[in-house]
This record gives sequence, C-alpha cells and structure tokens, in this order.
Amino acid sequence: MSRLINTLISQGYLKSDALIDAFNTIRREEFIPDEFITEADTNIPLPIGYGQTISQPLTVAVMLELLDLQSGQKVLDVGSGSGWSSALMASAVGEDGLVIAVERIPELHDFGKKNIDKFGFVSMRRVKCVLGDGTQGYAAGAPYDRILVSASSDEIPEAYKKQLAVGGKMVLPIYNSLAYVEKRSEDDFYIERFPGFVFVPLVENSSLN
Repeated sequence: MSRLINTLISQGYLKSDALIDAFNTIRREEFIPDEFITEADTNIPLPIGYGQTISQPLTVAVMLELLDLQSGQKVLDVGSGSGWSSALMASAVGEDGLVIAVERIPELHDFGKKNIDKFGFVSMRRVKCVLGDGTQGYAAGAPYDRILVSASSDEIPEAYKKQLAVGGKMVLPIYNSLAYVEKRSEDDFYIERFPGFVFVPLVENSSLN
C-alpha cells in the first residue's frame, strides 16, 4: 500500500473496503503520460493532454465514496479522460457491474480505453468506452444506478436527471463545489454541496453523438 493511499485512509477520505482495494490495485501511474510517472503518487492533478487533467487522488476518493458504489451496479462516467475513475469504479462494482465511460476528445477516448484494458475491463465487457458528448449523458445505457461527472457545469443537466434511476446517486461539480444528488422519485432530488473543489469545464461537442 502506497504512502498516499495510507494518508487518504488515515485522513478519512478512503473508507470502504472495495475502494481501498481498487486504489491499491488500479494504480494511477497506468493512466498518465510517461513524463509524469514519477509524480503518480502525489496528491495533485496531472496533465493528460488536450487541456485536460487526471484529478488529484483525494478528490477522486471523495467523489467515489460519496457515490457509495455497490456490487452489480451500472455506472455512467462522464468525462472519463485517461480512464482512471472508470477503472476504479469497474473494480468496485465487480464482475456483475458495468461502467459506461464517455469521453468527447477522440485521442483521450483511445488513450483511456487502452489504459482501462490493461486490467482487462474492456475485453471482459465490464467497461464500455463511448466517444460522445458527455453533456447529454448516454441515453442508450440508461437508467444508471450511479453517475459520476468529472467536469464542471453551472447546473445539473436535465439529461443526467432523466438517466439516473430512482434511488440512484450522482456526484458532479457545480461551480467550485461538489454536488451529491439522490433521485428519490422522478421529480424529487435531494442535493447536498461540498465546497472547495475545482474542475475543468464540461464542454459540449455538437459533432459527437
């Protein structure tokens, strides 16, 4: 177990056994460009190209703990980037779960897919990588038990609300805070905000479907 993971556990950011196992197994160094390998175990965001970053481990731990991932769930990962969050979630939801990873930048989509399949998740069909406009979610796979969004917007997109299953949970950045959302009925959403987080913006690409 790395010093960083031990720190995240001791400070209370990593709590659940499934996520601790995932962080130990799905190493961040497999999801970053070679020039940043030596910084993989540092608690900072790192560039992955095309103006995008891989989030700092503390932020990822907070988001995934809030999602409360369970075995067998279907998860939508919007803005999957280099694939780390998708692979972590695939580990957490187990062999009967499914993660759909949506990325709008073709080069990152390819990079992420390759990284995720270092662990066999694509070939085993535990992760489906989609090149598409994440602002619209991915209706073909809905409904989802969990939705993770790793890019910031001004409000919760309606597409996500529709695609989240009743009883489902969603975590996404709104401005400079994390929003935790529970869908209690088709029209009843419980929302709690956690300030102090910064993300790249959620960008629409109308050329992708």
